[in-house]
Amino acid sequence: MIRKTSSRLPLTLVTTVLASGLMASAVLSEPVQISPTWAATMPAGPVAGTRITVEYAKLVARDAYFWAWPMVNMYNRRLAFSKVQQRFYSGAAPMAPVNSLTMLTDYIEPEERLVACPNQDVVYGASLLALDKSPIVIQVPDFKDRFWVYQIVDLRTDSFAQLGKMYGTQPGFYLLVGPNWQGEVPKGITKVFRSSTNTANVIPRVFQDDTADDKAAVQDVLKGITLYPLSEFDGTMKSVDWSALERTPADDSGSAETQWVVPEKFIDELPLVLADAPPLPGEEARYAQVLAVAEAAKADPAIREAVDEAAAEAEEKLVKPLFQFRNYGLPLAHNWTTTSNNAAFGTDYFTRTAVAKSNIFVNAPSETKYFYQDLDGKGERLHGSKKYTVTFADGETPPVNGFWSLTLYNEHHFFEPNDIKRYSLGTKSKTLKYNIDGSLTIYVQAEPPAEEHRDNWLPAPKDGDFSLYIRAYWPKPAVVDGSWTPPAVDDAG
Repeated sequence: MIRKTSSRLPLTLVTTVLASGLMASAVLSEPVQISPTWAATMPAGPVAGTRITVEYAKLVARDAYFWAWPMVNMYNRRLAFSKVQQRFYSGAAPMAPVNSLTMLTDYIEPEERLVACPNQDVVYGASLLALDKSPIVIQVPDFKDRFWVYQIVDLRTDSFAQLGKMYGTQPGFYLLVGPNWQGEVPKGITKVFRSSTNTANVIPRVFQDDTADDKAAVQDVLKGITLYPLSEFDGTMKSVDWSALERTPADDSGSAETQWVVPEKFIDELPLVLADAPPLPGEEARYAQVLAVAEAAKADPAIREAVDEAAAEAEEKLVKPLFQFRNYGLPLAHNWTTTSNNAAFGTDYFTRTAVAKSNIFVNAPSETKYFYQDLDGKGERLHGSKKYTVTFADGETPPVNGFWSLTLYNEHHFFEPNDIKRYSLGTKSKTLKYNIDGSLTIYVQAEPPAEEHRDNWLPAPKDGDFSLYIRAYWPKPAVVDGSWTPPAVDDAG
């Protein structure tokens, strides 16, 4: 007799039985039925009140700290903006109350410390949304031929709206709503985008070249970029004179990015964060596990101490190393790396956290493709004591429909101040000089190169490590499919 303990017998056993002709009819016609209700009666996670060990709590907390780090980061940005009472500029950074927006009127300055890896190719805006408070109307003015894109992401830093030149977006009004909103869409709204979380972030980017004429020309269109609660929508395009906003000195926040995730506060904030981000398919057990540990930490000082210790250890050993571009991503020729799922990370926890730690708020690949570099062509760390060249062969600058740039960041992933105030080169640079053979060489070094190369000079710090970073906005297929990759960063002595 074959014991009917499973409806799926091992293939070898089935083959043997069928080959011998013994019990064949029993195997084929009498499969054992497993009750469909037993799984539904199982608990969704740890039973409330179950005693757990300190080491188990540490294990769960360490894991959760890693995968939830970007969400806690976003949560704390929303908290910070919720304390802002009016639009203004804090040093180099645009500030706005929640559910409002502030646009810059020029490139962002080197003093900015709220977001690592800013660029000086676009004019930025900044807004943190609380969609549980209100749906948000976002305006799109007529950009004409100018490149633009609005990055709009949820609490997970995944994109949920597509507004930009590459999408053929028309001027008008668009509505951003939270996961549970069921209100009526008023006449005049072109399209509705629904976020999976109530917390969201909006960062408009508008291309500007480095000429005085273009910096003046972009001002009119910037005035038409704004957003506001649905209750303020009246069907007319609103205008804001951003140049009239108050400017205050920035707090001295040091050389590195503002610390948005604090290990000692992590376990207190996490339940609030997860309440705003329903689990993705398959995450239910993960959520239940860590929420049970959070509850245990409230009741048991020993578990709380262990959880805080695990969070600090995860920050130091798991998250901190991902600040270095060379430690994550898809490896390419000449030691470059890239990513292919920006703003659509899903359950790729490693890449989401790596990107959030090193350069949070990256556009989706159809909007921008990013290439990261910490090393020269020989695999040595880029350093201010050396001279480098980056040479694009004739016709081999990044293939884009929008624009491209090569930006230099210091060891903290911010601009290193220099006398000529140049932090990137690319499409915006109208004085670049090409070689006789049509190639383009960029000189990356601390001291000025020969006079004939000054227009192609990208200043490096006089000492210390630095990184290079290529952006390809609205990339062509060769960039997206990987058939184009950047050239080597050559050590020039």
